[in-house]
Amino acid sequence: MKELNDLLRRILFLPEQGSDFARSVDHLHFFVWSVSMLGALTTLAVGLVFVLRYRRKTALQATPHVEPKPIHEAMLIGGPLVLFLTWFAIGYSQYVTLQTPPRDAIDVYVQGKKWMWKFAYPGGPNATDVLRVPAGRPVRLLLTSRDVIHSFYVPALRLKQDALPGRYTQTWFNAEPGRYPIFCAEYCGIGHSAMLGELVVMPAAEFDAWLEQQRRSNQAAAQDQQPVASEDIDVRGSLVEQGRRIAAMQGCFKCHSVDGSQHIGPTWLDVYNRKVKLENGRSLVADEAYLTRSMMEPNAEVVAGYKPVMPTFQGKLSGPEAAAIVEFIKSLRTDAPSAEPPKGPVYVPVTGK
Repeated sequence: MKELNDLLRRILFLPEQGSDFARSVDHLHFFVWSVSMLGALTTLAVGLVFVLRYRRKTALQATPHVEPKPIHEAMLIGGPLVLFLTWFAIGYSQYVTLQTPPRDAIDVYVQGKKWMWKFAYPGGPNATDVLRVPAGRPVRLLLTSRDVIHSFYVPALRLKQDALPGRYTQTWFNAEPGRYPIFCAEYCGIGHSAMLGELVVMPAAEFDAWLEQQRRSNQAAAQDQQPVASEDIDVRGSLVEQGRRIAAMQGCFKCHSVDGSQHIGPTWLDVYNRKVKLENGRSLVADEAYLTRSMMEPNAEVVAGYKPVMPTFQGKLSGPEAAAIVEFIKSLRTDAPSAEPPKGPVYVPVTGK
């Protein structure tokens, strides 16, 4: 089976397969390609037989009228329909899998900008154009863009997800050790072809050691008070530390507590991933989407028992700053049971430059 897989991959000029998901996508590709080639060859063969067998030998004669039987029409319509529905069912299942990250996935924030990729690890370092992840562990990417639409594309993983300005999208993967190129698959200007990166999948032990080393380096760098651009991901400290600092600067603690005590607004303690009851009677899960939306559109979904007095932070917080505050809120969880994560893609309205 492996030999056949490699043969078909080479015939179709496909890159290496860096994950089980890549192999499952290729298997669907092989299925569609094989059926299409079989159909094309069958059509060609039937056409040749008809040309040779039914070529005109005598004077022009009227073509006899033929009435197809219902079984023939059913086969002609039902056969392709079954194939198309089968392809759809397999592809949709793969899409749902790709948009439903495991609960224990490692989060990495990805920001696309002309013309580079920026990566931020909650509680860890930040990086430009090089994404390091552990092998054999699920990794969830939360993507946004600072300027125009970009598309995060790793051919070896068969992974492509748009990064949209003003929104967050998500995808995830579980890769095998290796180094894989990252491209932008959405034309984004004159530097589009140079918007390259590299995915470095390291053995888990090596990744843990690298992450710890970077954290120590960031703690030392946090002592440096050099200013950084507000629209970019801060290179000092972790996202959690940045989120705490930004929340304090924006005055969030004047209305929200972090210890569970009652205040003007809901407490941030244990709010992440819990079911929240709204003023209109509905309930929803306080995931990244809800937390970010509550900063930008605070009166759209007011928590029951609280007044709609929170001002909007639309235009005041950049996408990475909102992401940092969300990571700080997520760090305030305890061991209390939480709600199941939502299914499907995450689209979060946020501001961005």
